[in-house]
Amino acid sequence: MPERSEALASRTDDGVRAVHGIRVGPAPTRPSTAYLDRAAADAELAASRAEPFESSFAGASADLLTAIESATTTLLPRASELARTIFDLAEPGFAEHRSVDAIRTLLEAEGVPVRVGVFGLDTAFVAELRDGVPVEPELSAPGDTAHAPTITIFAEYDALPGIGHGCGHNLIAASAIGSFLALVRAAAAGIPLPGRVLLCGTPAEEGGNGKELLARAGAFDAVDAAIMVHPFGYDVVDQPFIGRRIVRIVYNGVAAHASASPFQGRNALDAAVLNYQAVGLLRQHLPPGDRLHGIVIDGGERPNVVPERAELEYYVRSPDPAGLRELSSRVDDIAHGIALATGTGVEIVWDPQPFTLPIRHNVALGERWAVAQAARGRAVRRSSAVPSHLAASTDFGNVSVRIPGIHPVIAISPPEVSLHTREFAAHASSPDSDAALADAIAGLAATAADFLSDSDLRAAVAAEFQAAGGPIDVEAYFS
Repeated sequence: MPERSEALASRTDDGVRAVHGIRVGPAPTRPSTAYLDRAAADAELAASRAEPFESSFAGASADLLTAIESATTTLLPRASELARTIFDLAEPGFAEHRSVDAIRTLLEAEGVPVRVGVFGLDTAFVAELRDGVPVEPELSAPGDTAHAPTITIFAEYDALPGIGHGCGHNLIAASAIGSFLALVRAAAAGIPLPGRVLLCGTPAEEGGNGKELLARAGAFDAVDAAIMVHPFGYDVVDQPFIGRRIVRIVYNGVAAHASASPFQGRNALDAAVLNYQAVGLLRQHLPPGDRLHGIVIDGGERPNVVPERAELEYYVRSPDPAGLRELSSRVDDIAHGIALATGTGVEIVWDPQPFTLPIRHNVALGERWAVAQAARGRAVRRSSAVPSHLAASTDFGNVSVRIPGIHPVIAISPPEVSLHTREFAAHASSPDSDAALADAIAGLAATAADFLSDSDLRAAVAAEFQAAGGPIDVEAYFS
């Protein structure tokens, strides 16, 4: 047998004795970009072969779209300033008070009444444009079904702990407020804008699922469609956002002295470690698109005490609601099986915060967004021309299975820059993002105007939604 390297071992009379010859510094290795480079090249090829977007619907009048473009240009400096303000505040979910104050200040300066602290959430807000006129917003659904056509534009403004606006929600807020004000100014110029536009501020998208809480409180009961745009590394009309559940698994063991009498204990940390390994092995057998990742929250107090409690938390994700239900069952079975194997007790808590379902994109409405972006010189892709691994989750998914909606993404960074990083936050605060912000403002406003102006488009949007299964009873889905 070959001798070990002298750098790693030394020889004694009794044989080979290990020594500490390897030294590793504090910096991790850098992940390879080979996969990302290949995926980006494949995406570019697919995009080059894709057919351009077309829409068979007339949409809004040329005069209205021209007025929106003009308003976008004049509003951009104020929208950009708002984006920077929200970026600097970087308030976490359900605590976005100063961000909402900045939004309200801008809206009221434009003559728009705002109601803050609505539907049971302190940092949710609503503004309303009715037949082109800003009015005090109504919070209850009309008593009959013959309400005016209504579309909601969503604003998000919560930040991530430690990273700040590494998901670009400051730009989501600025684009939503900017598009609403563009419609206000276009209508003020005397161009008809029938129906209702609601501007809805939705707190705590990052983990708090604010839109689901708003939905349960009836915020969307009188809404026919919902739209928003999210910053990203590509321009995609139907970027997949997958469903997500949270599960917390607590193992209860028996404490004992870890040296004197470990046999009298039941080790909850052992159960947690086995659970983490079993879940890791399950990943090999997940269908494409499913995700399963977690952490150990609690693993005991001291090494000389057999841990009597250990806790894990997982995010369970799937691009299909039925797949999310199946994967949840597998995780549940693993938790119980490990408890049986280790003699521990187990408590499983699903959805300590509301879950999110995968997005259901509305093609007819999305085509209007793509056409509006093309008019501004921005080429929008379909999800088939984007690397499939770029999938996260959003509470907009729960809206999109209640009412028709779109959640396109707009490029503000190179494709290789990941969301939820300081690098992406730098792009979200850069003056270079103003071009994307302008396109987002004009695109949202034009899409809303198209929807309200074209009854054939509204009928197609509604028919497509029904053909996809109609509304889902979200609250009862996993019951």
